[in-house]
Amino acid sequence: MKAVILVGGLGTRLRPLTCNTPKPMIPLVNQPFIEWMLLRLRDQGISEVVLAVQYLAERFRHAFGDGSRLEMKLHIVEEPEPRGTAGAVKNVEHLLDGPTFIFNGDVMTDLDLRAMLAYHQEKQSKVTIALTPVEDPTQFGLVETERDDRVKRFLEKPRVEDITTNLINAGTYVIDPEVLRYVPPNQFYMFERGLFPVIMQIGDPMYGYSTRAYWTDIGKPQTYIDVHHDILIGKVKYDFRGEQIADRVWVEGDATIHPSAQMVGPVVIGNGTVIGRGARIIGPTVIGPGCQLGTDVSLEGAILWEKNILEEGVTIRNSVLGANNTIGAKTYLTDGAIIGDDCSFGAENRLERGIRIWPGTILGDKAISF
Repeated sequence: MKAVILVGGLGTRLRPLTCNTPKPMIPLVNQPFIEWMLLRLRDQGISEVVLAVQYLAERFRHAFGDGSRLEMKLHIVEEPEPRGTAGAVKNVEHLLDGPTFIFNGDVMTDLDLRAMLAYHQEKQSKVTIALTPVEDPTQFGLVETERDDRVKRFLEKPRVEDITTNLINAGTYVIDPEVLRYVPPNQFYMFERGLFPVIMQIGDPMYGYSTRAYWTDIGKPQTYIDVHHDILIGKVKYDFRGEQIADRVWVEGDATIHPSAQMVGPVVIGNGTVIGRGARIIGPTVIGPGCQLGTDVSLEGAILWEKNILEEGVTIRNSVLGANNTIGAKTYLTDGAIIGDDCSFGAENRLERGIRIWPGTILGDKAISF
């Protein structure tokens, strides 16, 4: 089986985290999200994957090469300009020769792909769309189906009075490559507003595959935090790397943890991290490799990328800290604060309420207090 993963987006909604890192490469429990995704595809029988890349393509090539490290075949194809979802797949059409999975590169799901493929083949469908129920469909694309699950109508971001179903397009498709003949070459063209309506008009069989598998879009700051918490508390299938050193506490490689430090799992600690005296780490929390946590640091629901230095008495709650930052003593990062890479904060700053700080920012002592 083959798959195409659409990784061409700029990750605008996740900035500043994506200023230096393509969205699919941002760490998910200390592992690039796209790597987790590729391994999951491999384990479900997909041996060949095409990455349709547009932004920071060299980062993908450097990380994965031809895919042999992951025991799969990988093609990294760079678009000359943004082509849209269907246009990006059209651009790699020459690599496809049978039913193919298409994934949006910012969707986290543990969908049973073998079951979805079997459904596609049983229905003799040309396009099968994974559908998932949501509580508030107004921010998504609704998909109405007939009783036999054949797609009847698409409705993008409906008004409340127009909602007829809670099933939305979950961003995973199985297509027969022959449908790509309807996609104009070398143009920006979308599945949702271009190809799918054309297929409906022509009458080719297109079905919805309803599933209650875990599903979320990691492309927004709060959902990026939420998916980490969901993984750590066991809401989504995930194989933790490293050694479990205490109840729901994993260490990847070697870490130095002061005997007085308190840890309440679930917590994941990266290789080479140092946790100082009196630190208090409350899960769900992820600490990246090479971090240094000073005396009396307090973390709860926090996500730290690699090589961060937290000085004495720093508190981080329900927030994200990018890579290579220095956070001054008694600084508070809480309530969804998002900090980019390579920042330096002085002592006693207070950053709250979803504030976003761009890479390279320098703050003096007590410079920000929300």
